[in-house]
Amino acid sequence: MAVLGQLARRLGVAESWARDQRCTADLALAPLGDAQLVLLRPRRLMNANGRSVAQAAELFGLTAEEVYLVHDELDKPLGKLALKLGGSARGHNGVRSCISCLNSSAMPRLRVGIGRPTHPSAVKAHVLGCFSPEEQELLPPLLDRAADLLLDHIRARSQGASPGP
Repeated sequence: MAVLGQLARRLGVAESWARDQRCTADLALAPLGDAQLVLLRPRRLMNANGRSVAQAAELFGLTAEEVYLVHDELDKPLGKLALKLGGSARGHNGVRSCISCLNSSAMPRLRVGIGRPTHPSAVKAHVLGCFSPEEQELLPPLLDRAADLLLDHIRARSQGASPGP
C-alpha cells in the first residue's frame, strides 16, 4: 500500500482516492501520457483481494497483462525490488487470489522485498506487522525507486517497446 501511496503522490492523485462499492476497493484514476492508470487498494482480506482486482479489471476493460500487482516478498531482503512478468504465486496468498480470479498468471508484478524472519513461526507477525524505526528510514528511497520502476515500465509498454523485467 505504501508503494501505491507513493505512486498516487507522484501522479498527483494522492487526495483523489474514492471508495468504489462495485469492486470493494478504493480507486484513484491518474493520467499518464495518453493512458489512464487505475490505482486500486482492495478493501478485502489479502487472501480474497483477487476478487476486487478482477472486478476492477472487468469494470475498466483491462486484460490480465495490463494489471500490475505490487506485493511484499519474503524471499527478497528489505529494500530489494524486482519486476516479474507472470509466473506462479510463489506461496503469496494475495497473488494466488489474483491469479485465480483473473484466470491468468500473466500479470506483471513488482515484488517488494521485506526479508524473511529467521523463525518460521514469526512469518505471520512479520508480514502483518509494522516496520521498525530503522526499517522506516529505508522506506522513502525504496518507495521512490518502486514508483520509478513501475512508471518506467508502464511508459515503455505504452510506447510499444519491450522493456523486459
